[in-house]
Amino acid sequence: MISFSEEELSAIYLSLKIAFTASIFSMPFAILFGYIFARKSFFFKKFIISLFNLPLVLPPVVTGYLLLVTFGINGPIGSFLLKNFNFTFAFKWTGAALACSIMGFPLMVRAIKLAIEMIDLKYEHAAMTLGANKVIVFFTITLPLALPGIIAGFTLSFARSLGEFGATITFVSNIPGETQTLSAAIYNFLQIPDGEFTAMRLTLIAIIISISSLLLSEIIFDKLLKYKRDNIE
Repeated sequence: MISFSEEELSAIYLSLKIAFTASIFSMPFAILFGYIFARKSFFFKKFIISLFNLPLVLPPVVTGYLLLVTFGINGPIGSFLLKNFNFTFAFKWTGAALACSIMGFPLMVRAIKLAIEMIDLKYEHAAMTLGANKVIVFFTITLPLALPGIIAGFTLSFARSLGEFGATITFVSNIPGETQTLSAAIYNFLQIPDGEFTAMRLTLIAIIISISSLLLSEIIFDKLLKYKRDNIE
């Protein structure tokens, strides 16, 4: 029977908790901006979308450093939160979740934006001609039809968060039991003598978790598409 050390179990639990928290809290904002980018036209739209996509192309260490100088205890937002709410992201698992949410946010927004763009506007227009306002149309027509894209975006964000390393270790360091995720634990075990076996075990665990999440999302995605086809027909 395979047994795991307390440090290994902590890294697995933290990775799942951080990835899930980052993806869940990102979702409402991703839906909002995905809808805005898909349905609205405004000045500098392409430039703003490019800014949202910056975490995809910037080195993760750069993103982590920007988070540190902004949300650290001496940063403008970090010092404000600490002074007024006695709360800090620095060197806490919540800081790791913040870093992961920012790294995965562009992937979620892009998936939701594409899903909304593929929705035929005639369904929304038909609902409005029957007296529904834009809010009702959004929650009863647009959002349900965009669910496959939302699920895909959540999966991409979760997978990105699960594998995040550079931004997290730069912002909240590598503290066992607090900020040491699977990626950080694997790196840590590779730095110590005879740690390769443990690193390999954690690598296999990470692969199993990633494949499981992707398979689950595919199953949900297929069921949603089947439901949409059956209801449209």
